[in-house]
Amino acid sequence: MADAIKVLLVDDHQVVRRGLRTFLEVQDDIEVVGEAAEGAEGVALAEELKPDVVLMDVKMPGMDGVEALRKLRELDNPARVLIVTSFTEQRTVVPALRAGAAGYVYKDVDPDALAGAIRSVHAGHILLQPEVAVALLSQEEGGTGQGRGGTLTEREREVLGLIADGRSNREIARALVLSEKTVKTHVSNILMKLDLADRTQAALWAVRHGVTR
Repeated sequence: MADAIKVLLVDDHQVVRRGLRTFLEVQDDIEVVGEAAEGAEGVALAEELKPDVVLMDVKMPGMDGVEALRKLRELDNPARVLIVTSFTEQRTVVPALRAGAAGYVYKDVDPDALAGAIRSVHAGHILLQPEVAVALLSQEEGGTGQGRGGTLTEREREVLGLIADGRSNREIARALVLSEKTVKTHVSNILMKLDLADRTQAALWAVRHGVTR
């Protein structure tokens, strides 16, 4: 499975990990490359195994999911992190998204929907439910990058609007008739100019400041 999406499972419940592995192993385009029972182990395995997507629980003993996310970002680990949680409260999910998660699903998610979510975040999409996006915006107290939108070029604003629409770099390249490499450069410039950490923050900034398609 040379082109399969490599997935790392990080959850303190063995039964949950076993269930996830059992389902994911029957997917032709997904390969489970490892499992971890808590955050620190998950970070170490993410560095060692280089997964494309990490399925991360939030509440775990020792280093929890939010701390693990922050550590992965500090290490510049490129894995996309999808939170898999049994907690529905915004106060649980929002910190994980602010720490850099690409989205979240609940542990009772339909198996096919979970596979779809993995493919989606791997493609560069952001999975946010509307009420959580509102909660994130309401906590920004003025917002990181406030007032810096004027430094963006017209093309960068177009790219930012498509990021807010949940488009991947490949889809943005097609929409704007650009190379994927050029889109990546625009995304990097946007994050640098607005002092943002990742695409999730960029999408939220765009919604807050009306930069949408």
